[in-house]
Amino acid sequence: MERLLHYVWKHKILPLKPLTTEDGQAVEVIDPGLHNRDQGPDFFNAKIRLGGTLWAGNVEVHLRSSDWYRHSHQEDPAYNSVILHVVGEIDGEVRTQEGKTLPQVRLDIPESIRKSYEELCRTEDYPRCHRIIPSIPAMKAHQWMDALLVERLKERSELVAARAERTGGDWERATFVTLSRSFGFGLNGDAFERWAMRIPLSAAGKHRDNLFQVEALFLGMAGLIDDVEAVRSKEEAERLQQEFAFLKHKFSLGEPMQRDDWRFLRTRPKNFPSVRILQIAALYHSGRVQMSKLLEAKSVEELQECLAVKGTTAASRRLLIINTVVPLLFAYGRHIGDEDICQRSVRLLEALPAENNYILRQWQDCGLRVGTAADSQALIQLKRQYCDRNDCLRCRFGYEYLKGSRK
Repeated sequence: MERLLHYVWKHKILPLKPLTTEDGQAVEVIDPGLHNRDQGPDFFNAKIRLGGTLWAGNVEVHLRSSDWYRHSHQEDPAYNSVILHVVGEIDGEVRTQEGKTLPQVRLDIPESIRKSYEELCRTEDYPRCHRIIPSIPAMKAHQWMDALLVERLKERSELVAARAERTGGDWERATFVTLSRSFGFGLNGDAFERWAMRIPLSAAGKHRDNLFQVEALFLGMAGLIDDVEAVRSKEEAERLQQEFAFLKHKFSLGEPMQRDDWRFLRTRPKNFPSVRILQIAALYHSGRVQMSKLLEAKSVEELQECLAVKGTTAASRRLLIINTVVPLLFAYGRHIGDEDICQRSVRLLEALPAENNYILRQWQDCGLRVGTAADSQALIQLKRQYCDRNDCLRCRFGYEYLKGSRK
């Protein structure tokens, strides 16, 4: 319930009667401050008038005064800048590390907000706030979705940047790893990323013009050459095994993965990891998915051509653009400080149709317009980072829900 007290303070949902500290000083909240979600006081740079004197500083919020000591703030110099302690219940005085006694104000959570919040937390419906979605103006809803999209792009681009950092700043290798992970299509994403990190691209590059050797290297390092019998002959698998043995010795390759590292359950044969690896090999052999080629592509159609390989559908290529090209461009644009590249990634999402999955259908069913991949990526972010975590107090739809309870 402390999070709800934070919400009440942040949005200045104050009682009609004047606020006073425990010792009777009048409290006027000019600015509640900037909500801090990291270490340190809860709200930075607040402006409070206490007994006629204007104070600027930080504010700490707790359910009870005693939580100050339970969290050991009295020993932390970071809390010496606190000018006001806001609590749901005053059960003792509090002192800073410097020995200063802090003024405290008791803040009640309005009963209507408490009930609405409990309703949001308790319901098993999804989205929890479905009943107020139709009443939210489309512009306001899509402003929130625009913010969610930027959040998602930043999160996903940070994963790409981390891959580049792990490979010593090799963005070409980061592109290969990101593309490979995307070919896992969720179920085998982690395994594909581990596999891609094992592939010595410097060695593979020496044989790039020979598709058979690329296939042998890629399948061999995945431990999946035997699985090729599902789509090719036994003789072909044996030739690939012999070729991999030659390449493994030539380049002193490390140990390959094991078949048990891959998930086959509930996977159609056309989606088996071995089939996907053959597709990656074909793309690598073609040279169409090098980072420079992806950066040069100006449209969805050009990228579709870059990613076209036997066995992939238009829908799967759209997913590869969403999960590979878009975060890659956004990450690289941020890395070199080129906003145009970042904006190009957004335009690609706006040019692609929305994904079709149960998350998006549920939002559409309650009246939210979902037209492009930009919309669908925003709503995936909303579900995973807010709805699934019961974090309605940070969500603007949740804010509208609780605001309605105050009317």
